[in-house]
Amino acid sequence: MSRPAWQHLLGIFGGLLAALACGWIIDRPGLCASLYLAAIGAWQARNLIRFEHWLRLRSILKPPNMDGLWGITVATANRLYQRKRFHKRRALTLLRELRRMTSAMPDGAILLGPTREILWFNPTAADWLGLRRKLDYGIRIDNLIRQPEFVEYVAGGGKGPGPRIHMPNLGDRWFAFNLITTSGRDLQLLIVRDVTSEARLESMRRDFVANASHELRSPLTVVRGYLDTLADDPVLDEGWREPVREMQRQSERMHGIVSDLLELSRLEAGSSEAEREPIDVAGLLALMRKEVLARPDRPTQFDVLLESDALLLGAEPELHSIFQNLITNAVKYTPSAGRVSVRFWTDDLGGHVAVTDTGIGIPAAHIPRLTERFYRVDAGRSRKLGGSGLGLAIVKHALQRHGAQLEISSEEGKGSTFTCHFPPARVQQRDSQAAGIA
Repeated sequence: MSRPAWQHLLGIFGGLLAALACGWIIDRPGLCASLYLAAIGAWQARNLIRFEHWLRLRSILKPPNMDGLWGITVATANRLYQRKRFHKRRALTLLRELRRMTSAMPDGAILLGPTREILWFNPTAADWLGLRRKLDYGIRIDNLIRQPEFVEYVAGGGKGPGPRIHMPNLGDRWFAFNLITTSGRDLQLLIVRDVTSEARLESMRRDFVANASHELRSPLTVVRGYLDTLADDPVLDEGWREPVREMQRQSERMHGIVSDLLELSRLEAGSSEAEREPIDVAGLLALMRKEVLARPDRPTQFDVLLESDALLLGAEPELHSIFQNLITNAVKYTPSAGRVSVRFWTDDLGGHVAVTDTGIGIPAAHIPRLTERFYRVDAGRSRKLGGSGLGLAIVKHALQRHGAQLEISSEEGKGSTFTCHFPPARVQQRDSQAAGIA
């Protein structure tokens, strides 16, 4: 067991005193002290050379056997070196395991640096995206994948859902991207998933729905025509009048479903971004108010609150469809003694249209699925009221084409609020419009 450092220093000081005492005896204290200090210096220099030699070759040499302070120094340095070697071996082992695991991943993985430069990628990402280790390390990922949706996504730090991108130059495949930012460091992990099969199935489904809906429209029109003729026929037997009226109602419902399917297919097949035509929201909502007040099932109170005269840049048929579906749903599920209000306002976050009712409300468990096709909270009630289950799906897709989002809040027995949030780029103040015209 080595002695503490202070004991070694005390020993050196004691040796110096002994040398001085001997010097006083022979009347040469300076000479004896100098010889002692020279011996100590030579000893220290020798140990320093041995220590420096071991530091340079410590990976192949054993630690030198030294006494005194140098022994303590060597032991401490060797302990730190062994600890560093242990952590290094552990890190290398973990890195090899990580590479082995990522190589077996079905998804691609790309590690990005602070400026989104490529630091590492697994074989799957290299195969799918055509990445090369010697050439693409250090290259910014948005210089290799130049689609605007992807560039905007990574520039925003991966906020929001990752884009689905069609890459015809890479085997006509579709890829989905998800950017994960590590906490406390400027590193990002880009996960790449091949969704080609899903995209093709989705395309086939859209084509089938669109074609089937289109083919159903013509025969359905014929059936509705004959039913209208029968219903107006004065010689029709009274026992058949109610069945014919029921067939009329069901054919009208089917006509609404087919029309909604065609509208949804049109939205899905269209471009990712809607037009930017200036739309007078106040005039559009005023027109809808007249339509609602003309309905026999309208609620007692129906208010339109216009807190801004700004215009929305978009496609008028789609905006009309959005507001009409939301208002129609609010009227359907609100008792006649209830209230429906529509509010339009703008702020720094963009333009907002909120439709609020005092109807039956929606259980919280159903809210995340309301925009799915044919999803109904109460299927029996929806059929009774003539709902197709496609209205909110149409609203969702139309809003996405405008870069907008739908927010839903509801409480059972008290009512619901559906709010459309349009980005600032979709809002145009009337002053700016007038200035542009001038």
